[in-house]
Amino acid sequence: MFISIIAFCFGTLFSCFAVNATSEDDDTNTVSDQHISTNQFNFNISFGVGVITNPLKGGKNFPLVLVPQVAYYGKSWFFDNGRLGYSFLETPNHYLNFVNELNPESRFFIDWHPRNIFTLQTSRLNNQFLMQLQAPSQRININKLRKRHIALDSGLSYHYLNDKHIFSLQALHDITGVYSGVRGAFQWQYHTEFFDFKVKPTLGINYKSAELNTYFYGLEQDESLFGKIDVGSSWQPYAKIDARLPLGGANSLRFHLAYYDYSAISDSPLFERNYSMTAFIGLDHTF
Repeated sequence: MFISIIAFCFGTLFSCFAVNATSEDDDTNTVSDQHISTNQFNFNISFGVGVITNPLKGGKNFPLVLVPQVAYYGKSWFFDNGRLGYSFLETPNHYLNFVNELNPESRFFIDWHPRNIFTLQTSRLNNQFLMQLQAPSQRININKLRKRHIALDSGLSYHYLNDKHIFSLQALHDITGVYSGVRGAFQWQYHTEFFDFKVKPTLGINYKSAELNTYFYGLEQDESLFGKIDVGSSWQPYAKIDARLPLGGANSLRFHLAYYDYSAISDSPLFERNYSMTAFIGLDHTF
């Protein structure tokens, strides 16, 4: 499935290159939607149909109907869909920020996690964790499973812009002591146009420490008949594509598809599937 999503992203990308090659030879236009006006509140809502799939046993899929996006960029401070940050460096090509954001892993355990609400950037799920783990003759008592709490992560993010390509690198640490680990990510994104569509294919990989994976996807001694289960560190790839078709004025048609690979830690007994997907199609309105 992951290979299919990557092939879809690259197929779209190569098609975009082909279309661009037939237009002006000297294209020096910058990508307008890479930048947000400072000292201006930005708010838009996507309305349509979609879903975020939950890979955990007993986890509920999260339906997508109304998806808000909220951003405000001041001179240095900014808020962008749940991420609060401060810009240390801003040049035409380089951006270095200090950022704070809620760890997204608990979205699989809490329905209205912020990362489920601002999902067309990310994901979701259930406070009452229903799972069907079975020993050879007995089930784990799901009522004794500990709650997975929301953690606040802080760290640095770096972005390098080269024409229509954006390369991003981030390293974050849990500052709330919930899981006391680290996570990081490397991402490539391309901004282009395909006929009248504004298209953004994205490829990336997340690093998650053993402390993070064990807290969210491991089991304590008294939670499992298998004994204590730890989960090691992991590298987890993902692929996304986002497309918009302007309809005039502040409205556009929006399509979003994302695939997150969990196969590196799917040997944890909490997993039913080794991936999570986000899919959405609908209308987008900017206020």
